Amino acid sequence: MKVLIIGGGIGGLTAALCAHHQGHEVSLFEKTDEFKDVGAGIQIPPNAMKVLGALGLDKMAAQNAFEPVSIEARMGKSGRSIFTIPLGNQAIKRWNAPYLHIHRADYIDVLQTALRECAANAVHHNANAVSYHQDAGSITLNLSDGRSFTGDVLIGADGIKSVMREQMFGRENPIFTGNIAWRMTMPVSELGEYAPNPTACVWMGEGRHGVTYRLRGGKLANFVGVVEQGEWRQDADMPDSWSALGHREEALEDFKDWHPVITKIIQSAATDRLYRWALYDRMPLKSWIDGRAVLLGDAAHPMLPFLAQGAAMAVEDSWVLAQEISRDNRPVHQSLKAYQDNRLDRCNKVQAASRANMTTFHQRTRGRQLLTYGPMWLAGHIAPAIVHKRMDWLYGHDVTHCP
Repeated sequence: MKVLIIGGGIGGLTAALCAHHQGHEVSLFEKTDEFKDVGAGIQIPPNAMKVLGALGLDKMAAQNAFEPVSIEARMGKSGRSIFTIPLGNQAIKRWNAPYLHIHRADYIDVLQTALRECAANAVHHNANAVSYHQDAGSITLNLSDGRSFTGDVLIGADGIKSVMREQMFGRENPIFTGNIAWRMTMPVSELGEYAPNPTACVWMGEGRHGVTYRLRGGKLANFVGVVEQGEWRQDADMPDSWSALGHREEALEDFKDWHPVITKIIQSAATDRLYRWALYDRMPLKSWIDGRAVLLGDAAHPMLPFLAQGAAMAVEDSWVLAQEISRDNRPVHQSLKAYQDNRLDRCNKVQAASRANMTTFHQRTRGRQLLTYGPMWLAGHIAPAIVHKRMDWLYGHDVTHCP
């Protein structure tokens, strides 16, 4: 089968690798002229690592990543510990795969290097997808420069502003969550005594939270901060883009009086690595399919970043989709429907859990903080196995062993 894929991000590259792994011919279309060193830290939880393992890429991913010793939660201003979930060997023993942190550019490099090695001519750069059309026997992708490519299946892995999603279901107005996000990285060597712990740590506070972890073998510190804001006015100075630069003074004001681990990163981050953008939500779709066209990852189910599962869901999608289109003697539309049936409920559940964490992390009053964080503290100190168990549905899931 000839598989066309729009988008050269984590979802698109993984989809190409999974399809090739199943014996299909793949062509991937990326609108930029090269894979660039963009973004910052990203987490590869055990459920995604199992797919990388099945593709033979787990060791390559681990080479330039960082394995945190635990997941922990702290209060944003005082730094007081709420709970700790050990990772390392315990994660491997419980969930059958490690938990890693990796720079997005390094993640992309692992995937695109592997794809070029197994399918040297699969990637088409400067390929801006604008539309598709299809008939009973094939589907054709149209590019902005007039070129067109025909295949058996077209996968839209083109992200939250998906061209394919818009053609399928029309233009939609995303819902502003009332939150803006900060992201920045900083060499650990420049943070001194305030370098973040070698953990995945969420710092909770009134109407805001932060996340710290390490990258590139522990040499780089990554910070993500999310702050509630009454309204968002999109203008030339602050576009709706995760790659828009922000101002240090605003970040310091947003996290005023917070723990020095947070404020030191903000004070030290290079101005060209300090990003600020708005967080928009989208309602779940009831269908990801239009004939031979199908959505994957953020194009199908964009996630808020409060569970660190957006990329992981795209990786899971990729394996399941490749597996379903490889079933013998089955029409394409039945294979795509089987993929959707397999993935829809799980992705909706993860979307909902991500959305719920926004409230959990941002409790504004002492009373609400006590009611929310008190049981977390108790479980973490008295019955830590309960905390582990609550994550089994997420991290323990293994699409590579599903029937």
